[in-house]
Amino acid sequence: MKFAWIDLRTVPQARLESVVDAAIHTRMRGVLCDDEAVLTSLPPTVTAVTTATVTEERQLRDLGADTAGWVDVHDEPSLRLACAAAVTLPCTVVRFADPTKIPLEIVLAAADRAAGELVTVCADLEEAATVLDVLERGSDGVLLAPSDAAEVFALARLLEAGSEPLPLTTLTVDGIEHHGLGDRVCVDTCTHFAEDEGILVGSYSTGFILCCSETHPLPYMPTRPFRVNAGALHSYVLGPENRTNYLSELRSGSTTLAVNAEGRTRPVTVGRAKLESRPLLTITARSAEGVVVSLTVQDDWHVRVLGPGAKVHNVTELRPGDELLGYLATDQRHVGFPIGEFCREN
Repeated sequence: MKFAWIDLRTVPQARLESVVDAAIHTRMRGVLCDDEAVLTSLPPTVTAVTTATVTEERQLRDLGADTAGWVDVHDEPSLRLACAAAVTLPCTVVRFADPTKIPLEIVLAAADRAAGELVTVCADLEEAATVLDVLERGSDGVLLAPSDAAEVFALARLLEAGSEPLPLTTLTVDGIEHHGLGDRVCVDTCTHFAEDEGILVGSYSTGFILCCSETHPLPYMPTRPFRVNAGALHSYVLGPENRTNYLSELRSGSTTLAVNAEGRTRPVTVGRAKLESRPLLTITARSAEGVVVSLTVQDDWHVRVLGPGAKVHNVTELRPGDELLGYLATDQRHVGFPIGEFCREN
């Protein structure tokens, strides 16, 4: 789970109290401050962070487990020091002079199997978003000096986006109905999907089926590990922060949610959404609690959905009784936002 520390040292005095309150409310991991009175007033849910600047490798063994080592990286020797600190210390804070993320990539690679945590100093929220994803692993945490409380809440939303796993459920197929032509959407993303990953799509806002990416071999054509043949254009697709979009709304630059068979999630960027007319079929499935889930997809063997254990099912070969992976949502939707109102979908 990614985390953040809030640096209070440059926060204007007039905004300090509101920023501290925001950090407490959003359960930020820690607060860095030179004012002892502020640190002692923190509740036990927020760590009072202390750091020691490291300029030589021999200092690493002298730091206690309750102190984070701080390394300023501005040349090759300091980069080597940051790598050594990340491998040795329980927690290392690194500030990079280089605006590129190449030095961070080097430190992440050096500390790939280390037990300690790496915290990267970020100038703003945009940089924090990038830092958390570098080399797919990203920094364990970020240190941000916010200008106001709103930035603390925005940082909290950034940490939450796509990071929480989803409780997937087993759905049992009730039936398959074949239709004529309709418009379906292929979602081409800017990432490679794993073999057990896909996106959650459904005709109803309360139920989704895990649609498989094209990472598995196909006859007559190469695999396209960036693509999900997702479903008819009216379908909902689950995205970050419990938001949904219609498949018809996705376009280059949109964000949706990759989900694997264990429920782990990550946000992915859409490169394009490809809409074409194809024969369609509708899968109807039901949860153990009796919740009905519906998904309309292209009527073609190479379109696939995932079952328990990441078992791959070709949609044209599904039969009543087959088990699929899905996600049940309790909320209805209004312009993609969850809302607690009465709504019936058939």
